[in-house]
Amino acid sequence: MSAVVNDTVAVRPAPSRLGAGLAFAVLSAVSFGLSGPLASPLLDQGWTPGALVLTRIGIAALVMLPLGLHALDGRWHLLRSNARLVVGYGVVAVAGAQFCYFSAVSHMDVGPALLIEYTAPAAVVAWMWLRHGQRPGPVTLVGAVLAVLGLALVLDVVSGATLSVPGTAWALAAMLGAATYFVISADESNGVPPLVLATAGLVVGTLTLAALAVVGLLPVGASRVSVEYAGVTASWWVPLVALGLVTAAVAYTTGIAAARRLASRLASFVALLEVLAGVLFAWVLLDQLPGPLQIAGGALVLAGVVVVKLGEPRVAATSAPEL
Repeated sequence: MSAVVNDTVAVRPAPSRLGAGLAFAVLSAVSFGLSGPLASPLLDQGWTPGALVLTRIGIAALVMLPLGLHALDGRWHLLRSNARLVVGYGVVAVAGAQFCYFSAVSHMDVGPALLIEYTAPAAVVAWMWLRHGQRPGPVTLVGAVLAVLGLALVLDVVSGATLSVPGTAWALAAMLGAATYFVISADESNGVPPLVLATAGLVVGTLTLAALAVVGLLPVGASRVSVEYAGVTASWWVPLVALGLVTAAVAYTTGIAAARRLASRLASFVALLEVLAGVLFAWVLLDQLPGPLQIAGGALVLAGVVVVKLGEPRVAATSAPEL
């Protein structure tokens, strides 16, 4: 998907902008990482992936709507002039990425699907190179290799899991959706505030997912059976609210704010922390203890993010974006 982004010329953020961007990026990654552990018991009780993702995005859209309208402040021309960008963000980066990921999981194990999807930073680097001439330096490439190796260990794909052709194709499509999310989120040139873009994307994503459900492409099924986390029983609606508020509303808004401060390339690598957060939440909530290889992989991912940060070009800073 074609998009003009704010880092046509690579920018090294000012210290205050960098600190805020990293804080937003970590919060976004942690929020996204909570989604899997929250959803897992619901799936075990009969919820379909389609129903969960539609509910998650729909709740977030309802919560974000008044905030987005306040941030828009009557400037409807921003949405009209960027209609294609907003629709593309909602369809590809929100609904598309979610739909393709869950379709991949229906054909293959979660670990390999996640690993394929989280090659998105490499796609972002390639896009910025081919589209904007931002050729990655050797330091950035080293960071990318470290992060990918770390993810392979965190997701425990070294145990010999097999890949299916349809599953791999869906996971690659999800990767393109994730890469599109980072590229569009980093675009400051359109003047759309992060809250407005997040809200519009969630609304468009909800409508898209609902349409897929209506025509039967997104199977939906739900249950009102209580679920259990870390030995504590919770009503079925509690994790649903958390999925909508934390793993969607907070995650998308802070993710956009992070991308506009860090630019798409660095933001996409910091977002790899989502996988680490997912493993930690699974450990705490579901008693799925990570093994030594996963811990070592987490260290490699962190090292890769640091190396990619060191590889960012030193160019003049830009001003902080409007929230």
